[in-house]
Amino acid sequence: MLRLLADENFDNTVVRGLLRRRPSIDIIRVQDVGLSGKDDPAILAWAAEENRILLTHDVSTITRFAYDRVVQGLSMPGVIEVSTDIRIGQVIEDILLIVDCSLEGELKGQILYLPF
Repeated sequence: MLRLLADENFDNTVVRGLLRRRPSIDIIRVQDVGLSGKDDPAILAWAAEENRILLTHDVSTITRFAYDRVVQGLSMPGVIEVSTDIRIGQVIEDILLIVDCSLEGELKGQILYLPF
């Protein structure tokens, strides 16, 4: 099963919805692991160390830092960029689809954008 890390500003309603729909989902929040207030490169580095795919709404900076890691040959397990303009239920469905249909390591070096 994919391991997820929700960015500090990621909608907690989505996190709660994911846990409600799938209690076994492996998701933690940046705040839960002492990364509150850390910059994007530090969060991506931690996600890489823990082999967690980052869930974020931050399309302005995360994308650049994630691709920088790939170019530098550093580990980047994946990022899922979620638009804030889609319904919460659709976000939850799309993330669960990714979790159910992706193999371990399949998103390595990739950024997915939701909605599909």
